[in-house]
Amino acid sequence: MPITDLLERNARIYPNEVALVEINPEKQPAKNLTWREYSLIETAAEGDRYRREITWREFDVKANRFANLLFTRGVRRGDKVAILLMNCLEWLPIYFGILKAGAIVVPMNYRYSSDEIKYCLDLADVRMLVFGPEFIERVGAIKDEIDAVDNIFFVGKKEDTPSYADNYAEMTYYCSTTVPPVEISDEDDGAIYFSSGTTGFPKAILHRHRALVTAAEVEREHHSQSRDDVFLCIPPLYHTGAKMHWFGSLAAGSRAVLLRGVSPEWVLETASDEKATIVWLLVPWAQDILDAIDRGDVDMSEYDLSKWRLMHVGAQPVPPSLIKRWKERFPSHDYDTNYGLSESIGPGCVHLGVENIHKVGAIGKAGYGWQTAIIGEDGKPVKQGEVGELAVKGNGVMKCYYKNPEATAEILKGDWLLTGDMAKEDEDGFIYLVDRKKDVIISGGENIYPVQIEDFLRAHDCIKDVAVIGMPDKRLGEISAAIVEIKEGATLTEEELNEFCLGLPKYKRPRKIIFARVPRNPTGKIEKPKLREIYSGGSLVEAQLV
Repeated sequence: MPITDLLERNARIYPNEVALVEINPEKQPAKNLTWREYSLIETAAEGDRYRREITWREFDVKANRFANLLFTRGVRRGDKVAILLMNCLEWLPIYFGILKAGAIVVPMNYRYSSDEIKYCLDLADVRMLVFGPEFIERVGAIKDEIDAVDNIFFVGKKEDTPSYADNYAEMTYYCSTTVPPVEISDEDDGAIYFSSGTTGFPKAILHRHRALVTAAEVEREHHSQSRDDVFLCIPPLYHTGAKMHWFGSLAAGSRAVLLRGVSPEWVLETASDEKATIVWLLVPWAQDILDAIDRGDVDMSEYDLSKWRLMHVGAQPVPPSLIKRWKERFPSHDYDTNYGLSESIGPGCVHLGVENIHKVGAIGKAGYGWQTAIIGEDGKPVKQGEVGELAVKGNGVMKCYYKNPEATAEILKGDWLLTGDMAKEDEDGFIYLVDRKKDVIISGGENIYPVQIEDFLRAHDCIKDVAVIGMPDKRLGEISAAIVEIKEGATLTEEELNEFCLGLPKYKRPRKIIFARVPRNPTGKIEKPKLREIYSGGSLVEAQLV
């Protein structure tokens, strides 16, 4: 069953129920507006509204219209259509319209530069591009260099549409609302996602339709989603994590809210106003909320969070100290984390489960319908408690790296996917991430796993974020360096931090401490290649706190 069947089912059974809500806090009206003034806002252009929503029927109709528009432009089964949009109400109907046309959807990172956009369009053989107003300058800079892209659609106001693009709303308005006559099977190619790029230029990850459906099934199973749930989605939809978690809402036929902002006030206000039951946060956002509460920057009496049942953190290792703080502040919230990667369709190949709060720090056990193994350099399973590379197996594993058989062969071993993450399993079968295979620091012949040091340092009351990297050293080969970001208003000296690190075994204590901002990509992963570039060669270059 292709994922598009779930949308059509919801449109048939729940046609008038709200499917998606978009909240744009920057357009928020003043609290003291009159009813008349509010009504004028409702008649404003779509991009100027604070809150927009669509029903399941409207969602499906918009997807059908775009699919039929693609047909008129010559798109056929297997053609690639790219999406370059910030989170918005149009994002998912466009995504499903591409799938309904039998084409392959190619979501793109909104932080890409012009050169990176061109690189990914070329790599994925994209024929058509859909983009938003935030990207006019970047797309314009390469429009004459992307010859293979036949059509470009602009999602925004008609008067802002560049001369080289067609306006999406105008073009789809008169298109047919009928379901496109395209047969889609589970084995058909469905989507190309790009790797996060934390290890260099992104790779194009090709997934079948069966992987998309697997993500929906896994997410609904793991979080017991029902039609009563309201999922607050904040991370970018181009990434498998956010999209595949939303697939649980699709499978349950429940409402989701797309929040275009990450400030603590906006998250809390939206969760309160929209009666959110499930909120997915990245580690920095959860920390920001707790810090804002501790500083008194937000008044919790202004929010009704009684419906919020699950706080879900993912996309990166989760410090146990963070969850301890969260549970102290929100004792009624269940906590859960999933582990996944874009090559395994995002979330859920390993899952902790709300009933396993006593195992905070672990990523969990094999997720619903998945298998896991921890293997050594010889390709054989290691003994319980020993460190090895995590491998996963299931219907969500990618088909291949598109046009890159060498890279595919490196991580696909039969039906098993090598994740590149070093892990170990405890006596109860719970898996703990140790570090990225490529991030392991070898100092004087000793393996040092940065995640372990990072988790320890994050327990310090003054530390907001931390990243540990290896730096060249003539005698030891490498030494560990900690880039430490201090909380707003806090003070911390190198001497104080070195004293705190006496709680670590001597070989794990950072040899260098650098107070600077810790850069993260949109999915919350630390950009360690950027840090290595800044601090390469063993010389310390003070980073700008921007």
